[in-house]
Amino acid sequence: MEHITLPNLFFQKVLENTDKPFLWEKKEGEWKSLSWQQTEKKVKQLAAGLKYNDILPGDKVIIVSENRPECLISDLAINTLNAITVPAYTTNTEDDHRYIIEHSDAKAVIVSNNILANRIALALSKVESCNLLITIDEYSGFMPEGLKVESFEKLLKVGDENLSTALHNLNTIDKDDICCLIYTSGTGGRPKGVMLTHRSIYHNILGADNLVKQVGDIDHTYLSLVPYSHAYEHMALFLQIYLGAQIYFSEGPDKFAANLLEVAPTLSTAVPRLFEVLYDRIRIQIKNSGKLLQFAFNRTIKLGKKNLFNELNLIEKIEHNTYCKLIRNRITKRLGGRLSAFISGGSALNPDIGYFFLSLGVQIIQGYGQTEASPLISANPPIKVKIETVGPPIKGVEVKLSEEGELLVKGEGVMKGYWKQEKETSETIINGWLHTGDLADIDEDGYITIKDRKKEIIVNSGGDNIAPVRPESNLTFQDIILQAMVYGDRRPYLVALIVIDPEISKNISEEELNNEVSNAVKKANDNLSQVEKIRRYIIIDEPLSTDNGMLTPTMKIRRHMVNEVYGEQLNNLYKK
Repeated sequence: MEHITLPNLFFQKVLENTDKPFLWEKKEGEWKSLSWQQTEKKVKQLAAGLKYNDILPGDKVIIVSENRPECLISDLAINTLNAITVPAYTTNTEDDHRYIIEHSDAKAVIVSNNILANRIALALSKVESCNLLITIDEYSGFMPEGLKVESFEKLLKVGDENLSTALHNLNTIDKDDICCLIYTSGTGGRPKGVMLTHRSIYHNILGADNLVKQVGDIDHTYLSLVPYSHAYEHMALFLQIYLGAQIYFSEGPDKFAANLLEVAPTLSTAVPRLFEVLYDRIRIQIKNSGKLLQFAFNRTIKLGKKNLFNELNLIEKIEHNTYCKLIRNRITKRLGGRLSAFISGGSALNPDIGYFFLSLGVQIIQGYGQTEASPLISANPPIKVKIETVGPPIKGVEVKLSEEGELLVKGEGVMKGYWKQEKETSETIINGWLHTGDLADIDEDGYITIKDRKKEIIVNSGGDNIAPVRPESNLTFQDIILQAMVYGDRRPYLVALIVIDPEISKNISEEELNNEVSNAVKKANDNLSQVEKIRRYIIIDEPLSTDNGMLTPTMKIRRHMVNEVYGEQLNNLYKK
């Protein structure tokens, strides 16, 4: 592998692309760009401005921002100084921020808007080690005593006056130096700071590039949506630098569909929840259409899936290439018209939803990984998709199963360890093998199937081990069920918490609603083993979300939080 660091990668790509557009952001209703050269200038200015404010090699700088050009500029500037980036979720509470600031020994925080800056300022008021707050947008909030607040623009100006100091540390950076600390969002307990190096992330970039090449050697346009603070998106943005791609920063989940049409990207990342939302929207629209369109759409899905397995007869091939093609083209246009692949990761994609999109001609590269692996471990190669799996390991990654069936991973992408947590590091990396905590199978082609988290396995009172992912996926595949969590550790059978889809439920009576949910649970149970079947359930009104703390920023269920709020109701189901 070429010995390269992330800042050097960027500066090399600037020489290749110079005045070409690079970073795009929507301002006042219009997409505006920075060229590669303009971005480089800002990176150097910010690096010099940070150095002027005593940010030294090895210092940690936290970035709290929605996805926007300043995120990547800040990351590159921090790394140019051989300092360490600590990207943090915008959904973090004041207490979360305080913990990360203290635990990481951060010297400064770069933050975007007023609301986030105020939350950070409150956290900083309770921390002694960090007293520099850099605000991207104008700030007029809480100002604790002793806190130095500088604007992003001012740092750029200060840096411009000291530009000669910007690159002093560039040639001292080693490939094995830590470039970022990424705190795992986690489904329980305090997050851990994962130490990733220039080498580990660059290794991931090469593995991802090998996959992207399979969808076509083209000039890529990338639409960024997944939070930048997630290792998955962090690596994906550096992959775009490697590809020389244009990066558009989405306005957010609620504007993502509109942004797809405006930007017409060739690549975009998404968590499985997005595919579930798109699936529900498409299904509802088709359900409200005429009988002819419903028939054509359903036929397109059926024949599309058969085509994936080369099972079409002559008549079906004609159908597949005529009116079914028109349906696929309509769906493609809704996604911008140029999309070569959606990259799915962050959690498990329901295979039925995966096949739904593949049948419609929407290419999905389903990846699997962990922050501890920089993060990509495996992915379904576009040339041979088995969507019920997470594909074979990427280039340069070794995998094997432990005696318990836990997936173990080795390769240059594996983390350096957990920051300040040697015990946890030694329990996670043993003899060079990363213990993922995921139970898996590996087939004869090397494709990995993730069965569930080792720690989330439900052991019922009969001693059966039950992976929640199957019953939960079966439940949420039903049109009326938006979200579901199953429950039943040390209990005789499984029960479930169910959130219904408001778009469907708003037009029917309570009695009809209860009947619909009952029928949906029965359908879900039809495809489950006896121990996986849902016997009873509760319906709750409020969706599980990041705002109420029930979901992680990557839309995984925080089971311990759900249990705290709804545990009594779930336990009562066993008393009936």
